[in-house]
Amino acid sequence: MKLEIRRKTPEELLRECQAEEVGAKKGHLKIFLGYASGVGKSFRMLDEARRRRERGQDVVVGAIQPKVSPDIEALLKNLEVIPLKKVDHGTSIDVETLIDRHPVVCFIDGLAYSNPPGLRNSTRWQDVQDLLNAGIKVIASINIQYIAELQKEVESITGKHVTETVPVSFIKSADEIEIVDAPPEEPMERSPEEQAETQKREHRLSRLRELALVLAADVVDHQLSEYLECHGLKQQFGANERILVCITPRANMQDMMEMAQIITQRFHGELTVAYVNQPNISPPDQAALDAKLAIARAAGARIEILEGDDPADTLLDFARSRGITQLFVGHSQRTGLSRLWESPIEKLIRDSHGMDVRVFPQ
Repeated sequence: MKLEIRRKTPEELLRECQAEEVGAKKGHLKIFLGYASGVGKSFRMLDEARRRRERGQDVVVGAIQPKVSPDIEALLKNLEVIPLKKVDHGTSIDVETLIDRHPVVCFIDGLAYSNPPGLRNSTRWQDVQDLLNAGIKVIASINIQYIAELQKEVESITGKHVTETVPVSFIKSADEIEIVDAPPEEPMERSPEEQAETQKREHRLSRLRELALVLAADVVDHQLSEYLECHGLKQQFGANERILVCITPRANMQDMMEMAQIITQRFHGELTVAYVNQPNISPPDQAALDAKLAIARAAGARIEILEGDDPADTLLDFARSRGITQLFVGHSQRTGLSRLWESPIEKLIRDSHGMDVRVFPQ
């Protein structure tokens, strides 16, 4: 990124002063972002409340999930909790009491909750805006499945539909964002069926994690853009991610291209799809390959048909020559005697120095 410094106009100086005045009055927003249920975002958020209270900071909890785990109950015992306000058809954050109480920090769990009909705000995230406008710092939590603009994409991964959402513009308005990662699973003996299910779950989590990381990067990019604009700086971005999708007739093209396009668009990158020519390819495999290449062309990717005796070496040589930063490859689980020698995918991972290799089940 290159920055160009120039003299500010009177209008820009006025906007900067106005922004500083607003910033001095408005509260600070931090969001704990989870990419799947059960990763522990509520516990992480409330554990921060505990640490702040132990340091002498004035903190309150303004909203928590209806059902909590024993470890969260233990945290809540040592925190001041402002009860939810009961209305005819449910409950909502007691915004008036919180503003009157005016703590330094208010912790809000479950940003996507809807309020009962008849209240000034229809959703909890709008209540949080009121707290911020009153000069209260808010630390909140949300799962990525509740981000409105990502809802369909997450639903295609998880198969679960949600009706309560928060607009991505509100998430991007955060001053801080922290991704809560899933804890690693304990190693254990599993049956082949259990191993297959575990691999599917890990694949789903990997895709959700990618979406969360891209969203977090968007928040940081939004903060940077606002800062540069406020201080009269221009930014010029160049392509900093070069993705190479390596396909075969059996590659999981949909998942690979979906993730490659997200990263390419987000980071202003370059997307190339490559195939190493195979002699004596069967008609069904050729038809499958042609269909995948058509998908790549429709997505606007650059297509490269490579020639070489060793597929891994051919792909790596091409990747190095083009400055590729990420390799997307498909992989099938091998069994029996095939484990006795190194596969092309293992060779790619071993020799892909300076490149990230992302493996997609096929």
